[in-house]
Amino acid sequence: MVPTSDPKHSNKEAATSFLRLVTSGQIQEAFDRYVGPGFRHHNPYFKGDANSLKAAMEENEIEFPNKVFQIHRAIAEGDEVAVHSHVKLKPEFEFSAIHLFRFQDKRIVEAWDVVQQVSSESPNENGMF
Repeated sequence: MVPTSDPKHSNKEAATSFLRLVTSGQIQEAFDRYVGPGFRHHNPYFKGDANSLKAAMEENEIEFPNKVFQIHRAIAEGDEVAVHSHVKLKPEFEFSAIHLFRFQDKRIVEAWDVVQQVSSESPNENGMF
């Protein structure tokens, strides 16, 4: 558990640690350490509670155990954190993700995610990252 009085543990560090744990298969630990009571999320494909999201993450880990996850930037303002990352589930399926988290008492109590598949045919020379 992250001590709420320790200034070393910022919301930004908690958000990035949560995502790293989840994407490395340590889903239960991520939820135990960082998710607060009354957690809700806004992913349109699952019910909005913690247990539904955790179950979906566990299924994803079974289907894609060798995923690659890289954080490109994290921005924190007050009790909110945005994390922009690159996820490769398999070589031919990768995407850019932005996770938004709202914290209360150093715990994640609300989450959103926006995902865009990486296209190899994009005319944009700057790329997605």
